[in-house]
Amino acid sequence: MKLPFDIDAGMGTRAALGLVVLPADETLETEMRFLVPEPDVALYHTRIVMPPEVTTETLASMADALPAAVAMLPERSLDVIGYGCTSGATVIGPEGVRQRVREVHPEAEVTDPISATLAACNALGVRRLGFVTPYVESVSAAMRALLVAYGLEITAFASFEEGDDRVVARISPESILASIETVAGQAECDAVFVSCTNLRVAGIAAEAERRIGRPVISSNIALAWHMRALAGLPMGVAPGVSLFSRGL
Repeated sequence: MKLPFDIDAGMGTRAALGLVVLPADETLETEMRFLVPEPDVALYHTRIVMPPEVTTETLASMADALPAAVAMLPERSLDVIGYGCTSGATVIGPEGVRQRVREVHPEAEVTDPISATLAACNALGVRRLGFVTPYVESVSAAMRALLVAYGLEITAFASFEEGDDRVVARISPESILASIETVAGQAECDAVFVSCTNLRVAGIAAEAERRIGRPVISSNIALAWHMRALAGLPMGVAPGVSLFSRGL
């Protein structure tokens, strides 16, 4: 017997978001759902091919892999697609990321953690930035140069200097909190940016802001905020995190 059925609007009646995640990333998806909790916002994930070692060469290789990864997202219209790799967006460039994503989903707004962080700094009025990374020096240097090229001043910097993304996922939130306090104490800055989607910052950001008295921006916080803004979603999430009190 063929059963009858009704059709409704399906998932994502408020917004549909796509997220490109690295194979070794164990953090982004969980933090994104914490920062995008609405049941009527669909959040779809896909993975992109990349070795676990973070070098400029492995990061650059993702440019060619992006269209295939994005093609694995659902065959529906998406409001926003976020490419979840801060260092990858640095090497490929935000415009390069946008072009490759729109080869498959031309209707979608596109962002990445670098574009999102620049927008976040603008929204918060940040010009002097304290900067924390997990990366080896060559990757951190490229990111510092890019942020400076966009008009930011890096007044303080420190890195865990870990090249294996699988290890980065295990850096404890307590260590990250201590690193934020260390960098904030090095020199005057308007905010502290913690780079890398694999670092667990969302759960400690409000406490970090309370301790240093300044905004804390992470790759995931910025990416979620920017995706929400581009999709026209309100900012009433993550109490105590300064960015989520601002629009674009």
